[in-house]
Amino acid sequence: VQLQASGGGLVQAGDSLRLSCVASGGTVSRYSVGWFRQAPGKEREFVARIRRSDDSTYYTESVKGRFTISRDNAKNAVYLQMNSLKSEDTAVYYCARSPYYSDTRERDYNYWGQGTQVTVSS
Repeated sequence: VQLQASGGGLVQAGDSLRLSCVASGGTVSRYSVGWFRQAPGKEREFVARIRRSDDSTYYTESVKGRFTISRDNAKNAVYLQMNSLKSEDTAVYYCARSPYYSDTRERDYNYWGQGTQVTVSS
C-alpha cells in the first residue's frame, strides 16, 4: 500500500488547513491511521489517530480542540482538519497506517506517507 499525504501549505496564524491521506494499492478502512509531524530540528511526534475498530480518535494535548481526524472509506482517505493554526504547528506532516489499536507509538505504524509541509507564519 502507498499513502499519499497532501494539503499542506503556507498559511497565517489562525488559519485552517485540511490534510488528506489517500491510500492506493490497499485500504485504510480496516486500519488505524495516525498523523505525525516533524518540526525542524526536532524529533517526529504523534499528532492524532483514528482507530481501526470504532473510529475513536485520540489527539496529542497541544492540538486538542483545534484538530480533527476523520476518515472517508468510500474515498479510501483519512483527513486532518487543522483550525486555529499556530506557528508551533509548523512541521512536515506524515500519515501512517497501523494494523493495531494504535495510539502514539511510531513502531506500531508500518506504512508511511511521504509527508506534506505545513508552514504557519505569525
